[in-house]
Amino acid sequence: MAVTIKSERELELMREAGKILANVHSQLGKELKVGMTTLEIDRLGEEIIRSFGCIPSFKNYNGYPASVCVSVNEEVVHGIPTNKRRIQDGDIVSLDIGVIHRGYHSDAARTHAVGEVSKEAQLLIERTRQSFFEGMKYAVAGHHLHEISAAIGDYAESFGYGVVEDLCGHGIGTHLHEDPEIPNFRQFRRGIKLRPGMTLAIEPMINIGTADVVWMDDDWTVVTEDMSLSAHYENTIVITEGKPEILTLTDEEIAACIWE
Repeated sequence: MAVTIKSERELELMREAGKILANVHSQLGKELKVGMTTLEIDRLGEEIIRSFGCIPSFKNYNGYPASVCVSVNEEVVHGIPTNKRRIQDGDIVSLDIGVIHRGYHSDAARTHAVGEVSKEAQLLIERTRQSFFEGMKYAVAGHHLHEISAAIGDYAESFGYGVVEDLCGHGIGTHLHEDPEIPNFRQFRRGIKLRPGMTLAIEPMINIGTADVVWMDDDWTVVTEDMSLSAHYENTIVITEGKPEILTLTDEEIAACIWE
């Protein structure tokens, strides 16, 4: 497994890419409203990405046709934007976005509540986010990769949620997907030892019901097998000797982040 250790210069570029993506998410999230089509969300997202002088990581990546993966309710990831799908009051909408800045990628996802959502949907969003931060407690040099996986999965499963096993996080840098793969559930092996300078995209995908998922006929959109709600939360991080550096948070989000 070839896990790259980034130089300080590379980390600076990835910090810039991460900060830009945090702002893309912040701007696009504020624009979500009932009645928008998922295609409108995608077009606005691409416009914001390009306004920062960046390239959308996802557009035409392995044939994916859009800049923003827009996944609604039971859609876990990789929803393809369309003018036929309109956001309804009470929907939860997951936006997975990547940008390329001066040759380096950043990758992050957020799930948004639109209008008046159910209490169970709101809790799913909050707990999916918190599962990421439970993993962050172990994202420290000297720990092992799968300690992150176990912390994420154990926390989510404590609420009876299904943790998606067919999809995982990944390394990131000059390529959108690099080694290592990062599961979101407990493993039998410890995984690689974490070292300073590793850059990882960690992304819990959590379902209210079963962990099982299926791919739709478009070969991209992944949905929960039982059509239950799913939430997604992702950030690009850097491993350090201390707390991980989370690159894809706004200043406001950083100020609100507290973990042991």
